[in-house]
Amino acid sequence: MKLLRMLGFATGVLLAAAGMASAQSWQPLAHQPSFTAGHALLLTDGTVMVHHEDPNDGFSDWWRLTPDINGSYVNGTWTQLASLASDYGPLFFASAVLPDGRVIVEGGEQNFAQYVWTNKGAIYNPITNVWTSMTPPSGWSSIGDAQSVVLSNGTFMVANCCSTQQALLNASTLTWTATGTGKFDENDEEGWNLLPGGKVLTVDAYVNLGEGNGTNSEIYNPSTGSWTSAGSTIVQLWDSHGSYEVGPAMLRPDGTVFATGANGAGAGHTSIYSSSTGTWTPGPDFPDGLDIADGPAALLPDGNVLVSASPGIFQNGTVFFEWDGTNLNSVPATPNSQNNSSWYGRMLVLPTGQVLYTDGSRDVEIYTPAGIPNPNWAPSVVLTLSGPFINRGSTIMLGGRKFNGYSQAVAYGDDAQAATNYPIVRLTNVSTGHVFYCRTHDHNTMSVGYVGPAYTHVDIPSNMEVGRTYLEVIANGITSPRYNVAIR
Repeated sequence: MKLLRMLGFATGVLLAAAGMASAQSWQPLAHQPSFTAGHALLLTDGTVMVHHEDPNDGFSDWWRLTPDINGSYVNGTWTQLASLASDYGPLFFASAVLPDGRVIVEGGEQNFAQYVWTNKGAIYNPITNVWTSMTPPSGWSSIGDAQSVVLSNGTFMVANCCSTQQALLNASTLTWTATGTGKFDENDEEGWNLLPGGKVLTVDAYVNLGEGNGTNSEIYNPSTGSWTSAGSTIVQLWDSHGSYEVGPAMLRPDGTVFATGANGAGAGHTSIYSSSTGTWTPGPDFPDGLDIADGPAALLPDGNVLVSASPGIFQNGTVFFEWDGTNLNSVPATPNSQNNSSWYGRMLVLPTGQVLYTDGSRDVEIYTPAGIPNPNWAPSVVLTLSGPFINRGSTIMLGGRKFNGYSQAVAYGDDAQAATNYPIVRLTNVSTGHVFYCRTHDHNTMSVGYVGPAYTHVDIPSNMEVGRTYLEVIANGITSPRYNVAIR
């Protein structure tokens, strides 16, 4: 729970960027938001949907960041979207982009700044710009700061923060089915990671199970609807000094999950899970008493994991690192970092391979990493049905491989989910260089690390410029080779 967060712990601790710092950079948006920007999700048309998080006039409001005609998010512009229902203004909630392109928001530790662990929810249609209120799963009085995941088959799964319950959503009927038997402990404070093959990994946070030396992890099997132990993390990743927080965990292209920890009495531990062997190996501790008692992580195109840590539990002085599979390398910080705790931040991997970072302020920053992806990770494209000639305003079916990338690419734990494991399609007019993103929807799979055949439906913008055009599919910021098409 985050009750202590609002007490405003402060510290002057801030590490200087070192090592590989000179190669990476942060850049503010040219047009900063007029609102306090919080949780962000990447819509399937390449725009970014951002939650307004301000106890005075926000929480039910949402905005859209649209890249400019050259595909730049730094130079993008803002428009306001429809607001949630007047009785629903969540903070610290579950969320996901569904395979049909809609956005679902469930629960909230707060509702209009009141700690109520609400069971409210809503689903957003970006075509109609309309929110539809959701009923909770049967018998659930709370959802709260819950975790969620879109399973490989496209089904949305959400937790009840305050019990061992989970539920699956039928997105067509907006009805729920119970799942998740055998859960070791209550869901609160835990995060979920979709693994290759479709199972879901979590690190237990031991809420209501007492303090000290808890290192269990669990695997959810969608085929059986049940949880079983995934073994010991070896080192304790959850904070046993009152917050029970853990840090984010991130699946990398090599099949390992980098899991970060919080420890109120010392350095935050890390541990690495091998999805191929099902075993854990302790990683390096964060230096200088840093940990991640909630905080964001993003998978960069080169396979490194960008994370932010801060000292103690909920104290200020955020420091950024890239995990390269062996070392935690310090990288530059954002302008607000000295006054931020790790939990302030949210990260989102953009189609450009950059990372959008919000911290509940009006300063939105974009991180440009230094590394480049392995070409073997890139999606591949084969046009189906329509061939190389495409009409403006039409919908085509696009086939290929590696459309969902090797990871969900964005993590936080409970409180915030913004996975981007779905295909984004970008069209670039050869003559003008102008960039147009297409809306994708109804993908046949949401599997990560899946190299088999995949397809999605693509809506070609009606305002698209005609003529020779490059078509690219992007998964988690990694771009396919260009495919030549003709727009008419």
